[in-house]
Amino acid sequence: MGMTLLTACGGGSDSAGGGAVTLGFSQVGAESGWRTANTKSVQESAKSAGIELKFSDAQQKQENQISAIRSFIQQKVKVIAFSPVVESGWDTVLKEAKTANIPVILTDRSVDSADKTLYKTFLGSDFVTEGKKAGTWLTKEFASATGDVNIVELQGTTGSAPANDRKKGFADAIAGQAKFKVVASQTGEFTRAKGKEVMEAFLKSQSKIDVLYAHNDDMALGAIEAIEAAGKKPGTDIKIVSVDAVKDGMQALADGKINYIVECNPLLGPQLMDLVKKVAAGQEVPTRIETEETEFDQAKAKEALPKRQY
Repeated sequence: MGMTLLTACGGGSDSAGGGAVTLGFSQVGAESGWRTANTKSVQESAKSAGIELKFSDAQQKQENQISAIRSFIQQKVKVIAFSPVVESGWDTVLKEAKTANIPVILTDRSVDSADKTLYKTFLGSDFVTEGKKAGTWLTKEFASATGDVNIVELQGTTGSAPANDRKKGFADAIAGQAKFKVVASQTGEFTRAKGKEVMEAFLKSQSKIDVLYAHNDDMALGAIEAIEAAGKKPGTDIKIVSVDAVKDGMQALADGKINYIVECNPLLGPQLMDLVKKVAAGQEVPTRIETEETEFDQAKAKEALPKRQY
């Protein structure tokens, strides 16, 4: 009952035992519009929940995240949450947190640790499903195509969960039909600048590109610049499907430069703070919590844009 009270009153209360809950949060970086919105959601939600937030930006480097987590352990925070840069290589530091009796919550991205007791829960999207949704749209869009459909893929950060899973989900969705050919696939590191650079290289190396599949909107937006600079029309000459549904991506979709976007919701803050309070109070939580998400075509993007928060 005490927990309901805590959540309701927003946290001025110290009935959880010993004042405000301290949360150490390590963020991947600020590589995209999505990530900026995610950070803002975490910071604002911590404030309104009365949780003391110690925030660290890893600048997309795993070693920075590991040292941030060690620093949180030394500071004896109540809970640690982080969005891992890559999937592998976390067992040592997670064991240190476990030894210190500090519960860990994974947000947005997971880790590939065999020992599932090293973290309490993972809150985030199903990236495989996101990739499948993108691939399914493509198979419908090109259902009547008789010749080969040449696809180029802009992958996210190498080794990251969203890049691995969005690639797999997409590949699974198009696997049944030989006409769909991924002719080039390379990382654009989830950034607009790199997305543009890699797309420029694709346009030079590939004589025919029908579709671009981008693992996030920022890379798709960079690619659009490259496509236009090459004298082609994005959304018409080259169909584009991407993942995220950030405001700039949605605008490009409304303008017809992107054809379809699979949503990945960055506003995880409220759900995260609810989990932080529960694990701090020693309550059991589900080991996997998925975020609710949808998909957008041009009409839905136009409808959603005026009230889009990110």
